[in-house]
Amino acid sequence: MGGVSYDVRGSYFESCNCEAICPCRTIDGVRGGRSTYGLCFGVLSWRIDDGRVGDVDVGGLSAALTYRYDDDKPGSPWDFVIHVDARGDESQRAALADLFAGRGEGGHLAALPWIRKAAHLLDVRVSAIEIDDDSDGHRLRIGDAIAVRAASPVETDASVACIVPGYERPGTELYADTHVVADAPFAWELTGTCAFASDFAYASG
Repeated sequence: MGGVSYDVRGSYFESCNCEAICPCRTIDGVRGGRSTYGLCFGVLSWRIDDGRVGDVDVGGLSAALTYRYDDDKPGSPWDFVIHVDARGDESQRAALADLFAGRGEGGHLAALPWIRKAAHLLDVRVSAIEIDDDSDGHRLRIGDAIAVRAASPVETDASVACIVPGYERPGTELYADTHVVADAPFAWELTGTCAFASDFAYASG
């Protein structure tokens, strides 16, 4: 992975079709493995509190990714769609697309599965993205296509971490109350599956 430098930080929220605690997580330092059903699909999202991609300020903007991969296919390649924040201008949206498509200079992003594995970027879409967290839980809405809400933490004394925000940043495993995606070619509706919330900090190498 080579290209533009980046340094961004903020909050991260995801949900997929795996059972909680997602078997992909690291639990008390022990790395996870195969997804619950072999076929994994879901939504990942980032709310950037502050940061830059190259010389472009992307603080206050959000991005998200819908995806699907099959553990039984060689290399478990990803198919994914990137959503970039409609509030950004053209240069900010391009910077977000470059960042989450893996066009940055190494660093943590180079380890992410849709960047280090074979993958098919199906589309980059400009969308209204809302990512909120408060006493009522964590919520993600992307236009009329995606709605995810998770308010109930999984009861565990274990430290749970996910590769996407970084294994060094433990977070909160949750049950998804609502998980609806109508984001062609992806479409599903889930409830009671896993979700995860944490902070993140990505910087190029």
